Amino acid sequence: MNDRPKTPLLDRVTLPSDLKALSDTELRHLADELRSETISAVSTTGGHLGAGLGVVELTVALHAVFDTPRDKIIWDVGHQCYPHKILTGRRDRIRTLRMGGGLAGFTKRTESPYDPFGAGHSSTSISAALGFAMARELGGDPGDAIAVIGDGAMSAGMAYEALNNAGHEGKRLFVILNDNEMSIAPPVGAMSSYLTRLYAGGPFQELKAAAKGAVGLLPEAFQEGARRAKEMLKGMAVGGTLFEELGFSYIGPVDGHDMEQLLPLLRTVRARADGPVLIHVVTKKGKGYAPAEAALDRGHATGKFDVITGLQAKAKSNAPSYTAVFAKALIEEGARDDRILGVTAAMPDGTGLKQFAQRFPRRCFDVGIAEQHAVTFAAGLAAGGMKPFCAIYSTFLQRGYDQIVHDVAVQGLPVRFAIDRAGLVGQDGPTHSGAYDVAFLANLPGFVVMAAADEAELVHMVATAAAHDSGPIAFRFPRGEGTGVEMPERGQVLPIGKGRMIAEGKAVAILSFGTRLSEVMVAREALMARGITPTVADARFAKPLDRDLILTLARDHEALITIEEGAVGGFGSHVAQLLAEEGVFDSGLRFRSMVLPDMFVDHDAPRAMYDTSALNAQHIEAKVLSVLGIGSLDSRRADPA
Repeated sequence: MNDRPKTPLLDRVTLPSDLKALSDTELRHLADELRSETISAVSTTGGHLGAGLGVVELTVALHAVFDTPRDKIIWDVGHQCYPHKILTGRRDRIRTLRMGGGLAGFTKRTESPYDPFGAGHSSTSISAALGFAMARELGGDPGDAIAVIGDGAMSAGMAYEALNNAGHEGKRLFVILNDNEMSIAPPVGAMSSYLTRLYAGGPFQELKAAAKGAVGLLPEAFQEGARRAKEMLKGMAVGGTLFEELGFSYIGPVDGHDMEQLLPLLRTVRARADGPVLIHVVTKKGKGYAPAEAALDRGHATGKFDVITGLQAKAKSNAPSYTAVFAKALIEEGARDDRILGVTAAMPDGTGLKQFAQRFPRRCFDVGIAEQHAVTFAAGLAAGGMKPFCAIYSTFLQRGYDQIVHDVAVQGLPVRFAIDRAGLVGQDGPTHSGAYDVAFLANLPGFVVMAAADEAELVHMVATAAAHDSGPIAFRFPRGEGTGVEMPERGQVLPIGKGRMIAEGKAVAILSFGTRLSEVMVAREALMARGITPTVADARFAKPLDRDLILTLARDHEALITIEEGAVGGFGSHVAQLLAEEGVFDSGLRFRSMVLPDMFVDHDAPRAMYDTSALNAQHIEAKVLSVLGIGSLDSRRADPA
């Protein structure tokens, strides 16, 4: 007999409070509808699909049991928050995900009271949840704090720092460990069902003891599988599990797709917990959508796709991506020098090191979500005589800054930093924009900092980094496709601290650092139609600066404009410092620096973000006219035409 509701349950849910009126059977059907709605929405917007599909049942159960937004659910990273957004009053906007003016792809405090803490980077949820819990204890916002963190995010040291602190404080706190990568056999399901019956029937103080003894009470055929599953994840400490040693009551593993287990368990712990609790749920990333389940990344990040086939729409381009160019260049350098190694922090695909690992498996290291460790590990490799390329997105490199300073720069170790996703990255928004690396690296003594103007320059910079043994060196490049320039047969080692002249002109010089050079050249064409012919140069290096080039440009022109895809304090600031120290401003030079604005630029298409930042061709044209006192174009107005 079909017990499905005749009308969609999701149509009856405007806010999580509406879930309180639904039966457990209806909640199970609601989860099915929520999964379908998530698939449909992401098919039209693109985004992170697999993680959300893996927590559909957990999302429904949490909102049905807890009292949000009074109770705070903190989704680690936020990849999995789309179902949560649908249930929390944002269903009518879910097809604006990651679009300009639409919903963010991660949790965002300014978007909804149901997003108590913003995210985008991993492993922050337990620390934030403990902060909420202690604020409650001290008279702040009431309610429970629930951190939902994946097993991958648990590889970061910050998660264990938070667990250690939470266990020491001993206050009521819930951590849900969403384990979506382990292969859990049916015996674990049997154990979970047994534990759930125990949890629902006895006082909470008995849970810890029950969990310890439960394995021995299972049929012998089930015992080994249950023990193996627990030990694979947690390891064993003397006297109990690692989490128990840290002061948590451990419950699980529990089938994260079985509402008959989740609902009674969550109700019981909410009613009876008096200290920190860790609930281990086992889920399947991409659950319920065959194309995602079959994909190697379980549909982690996807473009727009056809719901029936799962096939993604692909933009046609003849230019390779910068990441692919880097990967190919590094493989070629690695073939010539067996001391060249690759290091990445859980991003082998995104950084292109997967291809390097396929060619040189013993010379490539994925250290997990552990950027601090990645940097110091690379420093150790360099001190040991190797040539490590530490490939990390700009936004994630921020997490290892103390290690960059203390373990690399102070010791002058030749670690090569390949900084992907430099500049504004589009739909992932401000948590993923690479706006600050030039500023935080170029102020370090002995550091070499480069930016590729195009994909051919990137090949040369890989070769330059490979040859540089006298200290740390970094090169940055953006997300997306290159410009389609002719590629060199082999990368050439660039002279350190030397830029290049692109086009001779007069009156005003534009000194570009990075891939804004293509927009500079578009602006130059428009200016030439007005009778103005700017000189254009590519700095290549933010540190050391090409003093001769900069001072020559300043001497031979009325005005000098720098442009970069970075925040104030970076390349332009260093140029200004040089000009000031050399007394150039005393001669009347007009200097302007075009940088990212002093704000976090909201998610949108990359070109729209650069329009917001006034760094596209029309803004460069307007800046030149302004500095020369000609015309009155609004340098902040977006006018793609």
